[in-house]
Amino acid sequence: MYCLNWKTFVIGTATGIIGGYLVSKSIQDQMPIPGEKVLASVKRAFKKEGSIDGSWLQMKPENYSKYALHTKVYRGGIMRTVNGERQQFEFIADAYTGSVIDIYPI
Repeated sequence: MYCLNWKTFVIGTATGIIGGYLVSKSIQDQMPIPGEKVLASVKRAFKKEGSIDGSWLQMKPENYSKYALHTKVYRGGIMRTVNGERQQFEFIADAYTGSVIDIYPI
């Protein structure tokens, strides 16, 4: 009869846990961030300069290429009023990191 050594058991368990974590992390890095989180992040940045009247986001990421950058992005917009004047901005945010790639007034 074969008896499992406790050291072998601990090493096997630790290897399984570490391997599972690394596979999980790799899969998460390849998945887009939910659009709601990206929009919330952009709204937090704009709220530092004042209130927001409205916002929107295309929930399905789209392919984006600019020079050597090839990724998937979310497109969205923010509306606010400053000194009685309505301002509207559109933004492009990386779907994997949530980082704003471009923002411009419309």
